[in-house]
Amino acid sequence: MKPRITFNIITLFPETVESMTDYSILGRAIESGIIDIQTYNIRDYGQGKRKQVDDTPFGGGAGMVLKADVMDKAIQKVKEENPGTKVILLTPKGEKYSQKKAGELSKKKNITLISGHYEGFDERIRSFVDEEVSIGDYILTGGELAAVAVVDSVSRLIPGVLGKEESLAKESFEENLLEYPQYTQPREYGGMEVPEILLSGNHAAIERWRREQAEKITRKRRKDLFENNQ
Repeated sequence: MKPRITFNIITLFPETVESMTDYSILGRAIESGIIDIQTYNIRDYGQGKRKQVDDTPFGGGAGMVLKADVMDKAIQKVKEENPGTKVILLTPKGEKYSQKKAGELSKKKNITLISGHYEGFDERIRSFVDEEVSIGDYILTGGELAAVAVVDSVSRLIPGVLGKEESLAKESFEENLLEYPQYTQPREYGGMEVPEILLSGNHAAIERWRREQAEKITRKRRKDLFENNQ
């Protein structure tokens, strides 16, 4: 069975990626052949006896910078083995990641994600990629977490990865709305009761209530999302 989508992750720490993708939903999706995740160790393309992959920045400054020539070799190797792959650099300077972007990527057959480390990338590495993406306005110690976040958010949109496909249409960020409140047993706990409408059996009324609640919550907590719906 050919995977519906293949992810290639270029990283200094492939074991970190594997530790986060071998279990739960992603692990089952890999085992069933729906998705495939391949890791490429940047160190394999390092230079000299120590397999150097970084160096001090020109002009001075703290930290180390991943070398353009090393990264170019790693990217070219991935491209050779995955013709037509979409190469994405994970960086705070990239386009802010969103559910919409996850949906776009879920239609691709092959995606390559580049995880950074140390102080950053040699600026010239940007010329080797198709796109730059940021998963948020904060800094991580390494890009592996960002890569797995993208893999997870894209994979769950692939048919067969989740048990109930209909659940996808009712989640946060679909239609730029946060998800409506959810309740389960018991009906009353700590003086807090389940809204009567959810016990009515009137599915049309329940759907209207859920939509109203989603809009109310989004307006209150994420005004930016709500205004995009207007």
